[in-house]
Amino acid sequence: MSEYPEKPEVAVGALVLKDQKVLLVKRNQSPAKGLWALPGGKINLGETLQQAVVREILEETGISIIPGQPVFLFDSIHKDDKGDVQYHYVIVDLLSEFKEGELKAGDDASDVGWFSLEDLERIQVNKTTKELVLKYLEP
Repeated sequence: MSEYPEKPEVAVGALVLKDQKVLLVKRNQSPAKGLWALPGGKINLGETLQQAVVREILEETGISIIPGQPVFLFDSIHKDDKGDVQYHYVIVDLLSEFKEGELKAGDDASDVGWFSLEDLERIQVNKTTKELVLKYLEP
């Protein structure tokens, strides 16, 4: 992810649900290093949202997905101690289906897994991720 960008960057995330669990990665890069969040990343020039999310999820988790439609859009803006914008992403999360593959952390993820609602209470989850997941996983 780009530090101190000149303009906001567009990124995607995948909300992948399977057997009442959500796919999460533990971030290995700033911002949000050490927190669990939806897998995803920056869109490359010429990629559609769906192409980008398929590529990013394969790179970060080792699995293939079937991308769906956007379900959430938000700004992720992080400032440094001086107040300068260190990171600024416009993130589009797509509801996606698990297709195939075995989980394996890769790219900028230090860990990956499937998590139930109960699991979310015992791990450090990105606040925005937790709010979104709670809308889609049944209690």
